[in-house]
Formats: sequence, C-alpha cells, structure tokens
Amino acid sequence: MTSTLFTNVRIFDGSGADSFAGEVLVEGERIAGVARDGQRLDRGAARVIDGGGATLMPGLIESHAHLGFASCIDRPPGFGPMLEPDVRAEATTHAGAVLLDYGFTSAYSAGAIDAALEVSLREKFASGDLPGPRLRACSFERDGAAAAHGGPGIFQSAHLRQPDVEGMRAWATAMAAMGLDSLKVVLSGESGLQPGTSRIVQFYDEELSAAAEVAHEQGLWLNGHCHATDAIKQALRHGFRVLYHCTWADEEAIDMMEARKDEIFVAPAPGINWANLNEGAAFGITREVAEIQEQHITLERVCELMPKLKKRGIRVLPGGDYGFPWNPIGRNARDLQLFVELFGYTPTEALSAATMLGGQIMGMGDELGLIRQGYLADILLVDGDPTGDVAILQDKGRISAVMKAGRFHRAPSLDQAIRA
Repeated sequence: MTSTLFTNVRIFDGSGADSFAGEVLVEGERIAGVARDGQRLDRGAARVIDGGGATLMPGLIESHAHLGFASCIDRPPGFGPMLEPDVRAEATTHAGAVLLDYGFTSAYSAGAIDAALEVSLREKFASGDLPGPRLRACSFERDGAAAAHGGPGIFQSAHLRQPDVEGMRAWATAMAAMGLDSLKVVLSGESGLQPGTSRIVQFYDEELSAAAEVAHEQGLWLNGHCHATDAIKQALRHGFRVLYHCTWADEEAIDMMEARKDEIFVAPAPGINWANLNEGAAFGITREVAEIQEQHITLERVCELMPKLKKRGIRVLPGGDYGFPWNPIGRNARDLQLFVELFGYTPTEALSAATMLGGQIMGMGDELGLIRQGYLADILLVDGDPTGDVAILQDKGRISAVMKAGRFHRAPSLDQAIRA
C-alpha cells in the first residue's frame, strides 16, 4: 500500500475551524492520521512531502457542473451543445481533466448534454482510466416544453400546453435505467436564454409528482433549475434535493427552504451572471443585452438573498454554471471569491462551503470534504493561505499538488519530496 506523509504544512480541514500547523498521513486512498501542534506521525516507509509552510486542504467540490458544455480555459471557445457528438465527447472528457487540474477533485453534475457519456465518464474517472473528478452523473435537462433542453426559445408557461404526466414518467424511467445519480428538471424559464422567462413555471404539479415517484423508487436525486418563487415551492413540495438559482424566492419560499434545510442544497451560480456582465461582450453579451437578459437584477437579487439563506442555516454552495465560452471550465474557483465579495462570506466560510458542504452534496459527507482520519484522501497543497485570500485558488500555479483518492494527479516538485 502506497503511503504519503505531508509535513511542515498549515492544515485547513474544511470544517470552518482555524488552520493549524501539522502533518497528514495518507495510506492507500484514505487519510490514516492527522497530527497537530508539533506532534509527529509515524513515517514508516511513507514518501514524505515537505510542504514548506504551504496550506494543505481538502479538494474543491463543484456543485453545479456542466462538463458537457465543454468550453475550457485552455482551448479556443467551443460550446458543447453545438458540437458534433464525437467532438463533444472528446471536449467533455477534456473538461473533466481541466476541472481536476484546477483543484476540483469532485463534481456534482447539474445536467448532461449526453447522459450516457456522463455515466461512462463517471466510471472512467473513478477507476483512474481517465483523469477527472469524482462525478455524480445527471440526466440531460428536462424542459417543460420539450424532452431536451434545446436552447433559446423553448421556455413557456405550463399553462400554454396540456399536462404530459405519462411522458414525464417515461422520461424519468428511461433516465433511471441509464444508471444516473440524479435527474435535472428546468422548473422555471431562464431569462439569460430567453428574456423575461425566469419568473414563469414550466411544469404541472402532477408531472413533477410522476417524476418524483420514479426518482424516489429508483434512489435518484432530483435537481431543479428554479428562478421563480413558485418553481422553488414546487421543488420543495416534490422532494427536490438541489435547488439552483432561487433568484425570486419570497418569504414563504425561504421559510419552506428553512424547514427542509437538512435535506436540501442551494447553488445560486453567481459565476455565470458575473461573467455575463463582465466578460460576455466579446461573445455578443453587451451591457444592453445583459440588461435585456435581466443579468443585473438577477445578480442583485441573489446577492440580497443568499446571506438570508445562510443566516437561516440553509446550505449554500459555490458552483457557477461554468462551461460557457465566456465562463469556461477552469475558472470555477472564482465562485469562492464571489461568495466573499458579493455574499459577505469570510474566506473560511466560502472554503468550507466548497469542501465540507461539497462532500455532503455528493452524498459522501461522512468520508469526503474534510481532512480527517478515515476520509478519502482528496487533497490540495496550496502555495499561500486561501483562508486569507481565496482568490489564490484561481491560479493553477499556486496549487502545487492535487491528490485524488491517495494518488497524485499533479505531484509536488521534486525538491519537496524526500524519502523517509
């Protein structure tokens, strides 16, 4: 069994507690020991990594992953839904490697372009056949007006069509048969794609009841895209576990979320709104277009709402719809900075949301997201102190080592490693 000991490091354990000087021993794929305050762990035959005072912390966890959107920081822009299937498959695979390379050792999918590919990648990332994060695979995004999330122009009120309960049940059953972890339903519209639709509701309750029945029978989680307050309430009534955006939640919706705070997660995705406003001009999202898309008011509303949810004890996680050409995969850690600058989180609170709470959204809170004995050894070694400045995690050069399940995806430099 391969053993690695990290010494001379500051340990941020993910819990939100203050960092401390210490050592961490990894044996196989798990953390075998954590020492602090001058204590030393048995080296045995372990490879020893001298961190030189660097920060050791849990791997980051993306709560709103869209690998199939496929636009990455290291390639020319290319949007996954518009690519040919074979090109999209290669680009999606590459996106997984990029996400891991930037310190995200786990990813909770918020919707696949190709669900079968996502299931395949989940298994290949887990086995180590391909580099990529731990992945919770999701269905494609079921839209109220069509079977697939097909782009602009598709969002419409449920009341402009007849209910399709059996169609919804058939879709959920087909997705469950593929071996996915969750189903994604676009409960409200999206003004960023079709202006003026974020406040509409796209589904009938009886349709959601049918999907929920299948999901609960098959052990699948339900994820909801829900800007509209009535869409949020629908999601809560039907047992949805992850609520994305939640922009227009009213007090009743907030109360309902608080009542289920131990069962749900909220991922507001500020990253995409910030990118639309600040980096979208080269892609046609001018300030005028952003206004039409309600980007300003959406971000303002989210900035007002998320501190309220945090105060109520509702679990709010980073994850900002990365994968669009103007918001590429590889910039995911920017959400931590937005949590600090826009939502009023401390750096430590933002980091804990991206690690400890990330382990919980993955359904692995008892073994993932913390530097703790017995936990999976998903670990970053960071040059600097992200508890003082989370922005350093956006610089891949500051992440000197990435370990997943006790194996280095990116190993520290040779001058840090000595043989015990």
